[in-house]
Amino acid sequence: MGGTGMEKHYDVVIIGAGPAGLSAGLYAARAKMKTVILEKEKPGGQIATTDEVANYPGSVEHATGPSLVERMVAQCDEFGAERVKDGVKSIDFNGDLKVIETESGDIYKAKAVIVATGASPKKIGCPGEAELTGKGVSYCATCDADFFTDLEVYCVGGGDTAVEEAMYLTKFARKVTLVHRRDEFRAAKSIIEKVKKNEKVEYLMDSVVEEVYGDGILEGIKVKNVKTGEVVDIPASEDDGTMGVFVFIGYDPLTALFKGVLDMDQTGYLIADENMNTNIPGVFAAGDVRQKVLRQVVTATADGAIAAVMAEKYIEDKFHA
Repeated sequence: MGGTGMEKHYDVVIIGAGPAGLSAGLYAARAKMKTVILEKEKPGGQIATTDEVANYPGSVEHATGPSLVERMVAQCDEFGAERVKDGVKSIDFNGDLKVIETESGDIYKAKAVIVATGASPKKIGCPGEAELTGKGVSYCATCDADFFTDLEVYCVGGGDTAVEEAMYLTKFARKVTLVHRRDEFRAAKSIIEKVKKNEKVEYLMDSVVEEVYGDGILEGIKVKNVKTGEVVDIPASEDDGTMGVFVFIGYDPLTALFKGVLDMDQTGYLIADENMNTNIPGVFAAGDVRQKVLRQVVTATADGAIAAVMAEKYIEDKFHA
């Protein structure tokens, strides 16, 4: 677990064990580089919370996020990448050897670093949300859907994820209501056509959740119509006593650690070229953490592979030339 304040030397330190980090670890270790992956939570990132992975090329039928992650982790271990459960406290990318200090006090020195910290779900930011997270408010349908079997749930958002997750929730919930701040969805037409056929799904358009409330468990929500300003109180039915709110309104990149060090766009995503190079030689970015058009497992794993290969080339040129 670390925590001894030890100094450790590696060819490559990878920060984050989602699909990008695991893919980088697999490629780096396979290239016989001394590799460690630092991850403060369990491996898999967001994909670990996804039920169906239907669009990952070649994934077996009924593949789930966790089953895919399990195989990625096994491959990493097989090729000899070390995995350490520890968060990163500070970084110093100035020297030839990059220095990373972890929360447990260990110091990692590496010839190259791959940042694969990913992104986390955005919050509504309304009263009651923080207190009721895990008590009726959720950001992951596959983690929590079965808690809401035969109950009513509200899904906040209007993109592909919101509509897809609303569909998934209909397998469990009695009724699913999509709450969207605009008057039409941003989701792909094919997904919208599918959801429109589902009799369990209802819609609250031009609406935002103003408040969620309840004593230790979600008991109701207040929804405001953005066009009229009218606020409607929606309590859970008396028979149920509770309800669900699932939030799918986008993501924030986990890049606070790198502010002022690595170039990022105005929303905080790291800027890296097609070879995953950041503005600092020897530091690469991979996966959802970087600015790009498509954030999916398939692009994350590709990023990770490229980052590892470019890290190997960088080390070869800089340290063995």
